[in-house]
Amino acid sequence: MRNPYQPYPVRIDAVTVETEDRNLKTFRFTFLDPGDEERFAYRAGQFAELSIAGKGEIPIGIASSPTEKGFVMFTVNKVGLVSSHLHTMRAGDVMGIRGPLGNWYPWERMEGKNVVIIGGGFAFTTLRSSIVYMLDPQNRGRFGEIHVIYGARTPGMLLYREELAAWERRDDIRMHITVDATNDPGWKYHVGFVPAITEKKAPPAGEDTFAIICGPPIMIKFTLPVLEKLGYPNDRIIMSLENRMKCGIGMCGRCNIGKEFVCKDGPVFTLEQLNRTPREY
Repeated sequence: MRNPYQPYPVRIDAVTVETEDRNLKTFRFTFLDPGDEERFAYRAGQFAELSIAGKGEIPIGIASSPTEKGFVMFTVNKVGLVSSHLHTMRAGDVMGIRGPLGNWYPWERMEGKNVVIIGGGFAFTTLRSSIVYMLDPQNRGRFGEIHVIYGARTPGMLLYREELAAWERRDDIRMHITVDATNDPGWKYHVGFVPAITEKKAPPAGEDTFAIICGPPIMIKFTLPVLEKLGYPNDRIIMSLENRMKCGIGMCGRCNIGKEFVCKDGPVFTLEQLNRTPREY
């Protein structure tokens, strides 16, 4: 059995600056041992630990889709020691990835259903993975309508802008892009906070609709009442939590909420599950 603390060695193949403040970069990795890619079998919604010798490791949601072969991708915000060092690294540099970790979105349960994806800011990473997964030709027929509501502070803070434009041109997904504010006269999408756009654009709930939400806590706080107003039951609102995770495998106890460990029992929970945890969540 593989040591769960031992990372797979990977090489940085490409680095993309995502936002105008340059604090968000997407790193594309390939495994030094091709067999490790097969062993790193993940599902959309999971995360991994990015490991840099002498610096430490950080938990980051997997931004690539399991349907994308030959690489694995992460979008990293520069906020601390490890992420800041990673932002100085270049294509060709070698580091480690430990995982995959945590659970994933309940794809089997959502099969045959409509899916509404609601995201804000740089938390759009695992949602990007989910969209690519659902739009894959082998998977698209497994799901009904797909709505995406995605917002950022300004146009320059949106992630994956080329892909957003490509998805908008498709006729099998409905994109609703918004920013909090902009002075750009060429801006052609929505202006407003994600909860307000959700109320206007999200379809009413039924037995055939799920909502996946991931974003800043304040966005989630004001979006949940909107989904309740639209009739979404708690067991069909799916959330991905962020918490102070260290080991990633439920051993250190840093990320527990009640009896649940975010790194092991999550990070994906339904609102029904979260309602049974301590009130701060």
